[in-house]
Amino acid sequence: MDIASFIGIISGLSLIISAIFLGGNIYNFINVPGLMIVFGGTLATTLITFQFRDVFAAFNAAYFVFSKDKEDPNDAVATMIRLSRISRSQGLLNLAKFKTKSLFLKKACGLLADGSSEEVIRAALTTEIQSLQMRHFIVQDVFRKMGIYAPAFGMLGTLIGLVQMLSKLQDPANIGPAMATALLTTFYGSLLSTLFFLPIAGKLRSRTVQEIIHLEIIREGAISIINDNNPVIIYEKLSSFISSRRRKPMNQMGKKLKQ
Repeated sequence: MDIASFIGIISGLSLIISAIFLGGNIYNFINVPGLMIVFGGTLATTLITFQFRDVFAAFNAAYFVFSKDKEDPNDAVATMIRLSRISRSQGLLNLAKFKTKSLFLKKACGLLADGSSEEVIRAALTTEIQSLQMRHFIVQDVFRKMGIYAPAFGMLGTLIGLVQMLSKLQDPANIGPAMATALLTTFYGSLLSTLFFLPIAGKLRSRTVQEIIHLEIIREGAISIINDNNPVIIYEKLSSFISSRRRKPMNQMGKKLKQ
């Protein structure tokens, strides 16, 4: 699991649970009707807003983001330098034989091997990047909307609890449970929104930015290869996508280049 996400979730839950324990009994914060209102209402409204496959893709992407290591953009730079050396020594046609799990890189190699022009390569790969951005935006928007819906249903639960409380003022024994439902639904909605849904949307967005940088390195590297730039020039161009603090010198990419 992504270490930053793990620390954030555990520390956030630990602080909240510790505050509950220090202030009283944790069972006072468990209310089944309130959970039904917030969880059920948020999920139902999300399914109304989005298609089922989009909601499923969003939760699948969240698991993928939190469980998969980040891609190092230095690896993409090293790969493109290696491809440039192959093209200069063996010809562009040999790039079609390059084995990779990345469909985007495979497409770039296919365009290069076909002898496509710079304009064609740029247009095709840019369209692919923009398409990815739109797909990822929908996934992020699922959790952004859930971050809005959860507090709203928390307030709705509060109104339900207040109505129940006011309708039973003649029986003091029922005031406590009704008031608990009224307050706890707001608590559940705020907790889900601020600790889970909105942070997940933010994490997905940051991963999308990183993935786009990775793809742009491949796109600009492919254009440099078609222009027959030498590996040093390609390194200087592509390393500009990486912050100077994280940028690896070209001589430290030797292991990747030899693979």
